[in-house]
Amino acid sequence: MKLSESLKAYKQTSYSKKTEDEKTIMQTATANLIKRHLEDRALKKGDHIPPFELPDSTGKIVSMRKLLCDGPVIISFYRGAWCPYCNLELAAYQELLPEIKKRGGQLIAISPEKPDLSLDLKQQKALEFLVLTDKNNHIAKLFGIVFKLEAPLLALYKKVGIDLEASQGNSLNELPLPATYVVAPSGEIILSYINSDYTERLEPMDAVLALEKI
Repeated sequence: MKLSESLKAYKQTSYSKKTEDEKTIMQTATANLIKRHLEDRALKKGDHIPPFELPDSTGKIVSMRKLLCDGPVIISFYRGAWCPYCNLELAAYQELLPEIKKRGGQLIAISPEKPDLSLDLKQQKALEFLVLTDKNNHIAKLFGIVFKLEAPLLALYKKVGIDLEASQGNSLNELPLPATYVVAPSGEIILSYINSDYTERLEPMDAVLALEKI
């Protein structure tokens, strides 16, 4: 099953369990975010990514520059382990990890969650690729994909047990747009996908096939 089909199925099931008020809050927040056109200001194909270093789920510092010395990298920015859409996406990438390696590529996932939560996610989902912590969304901001949650949506998140302050270790109430980048060893972005609708994601195989163009 394609990721798009899995996401659509989950969305239908999830929305059927929500109240009309909850649906309105979520749909309004997404619509307002789309109107901001953050994608237009984000790094995209043809741009070069900034050099950066981030800790992995064990606290070890990972250098993007060093990773690129070993070949192209697929970067997946995700919102957090609490996001079922992100979990479906990461699981789909895990299934394709052999295909990524076959093409000489590497895969990293980045979120603003604390390393201990990233470690829990990595272990629970049996992820065999690097999961990095972007404290305060510092790197995501350099990519131009960060936004602040609207108060009604933030309240709804807290109501259902999603505590961003606890998971990120700050009170900024910010998230990255889910985004996928395929980066050549030179640092040039050869594929980018950013969508303000977090229920929509790039098909992972599209990122894998982009590796063949490098």
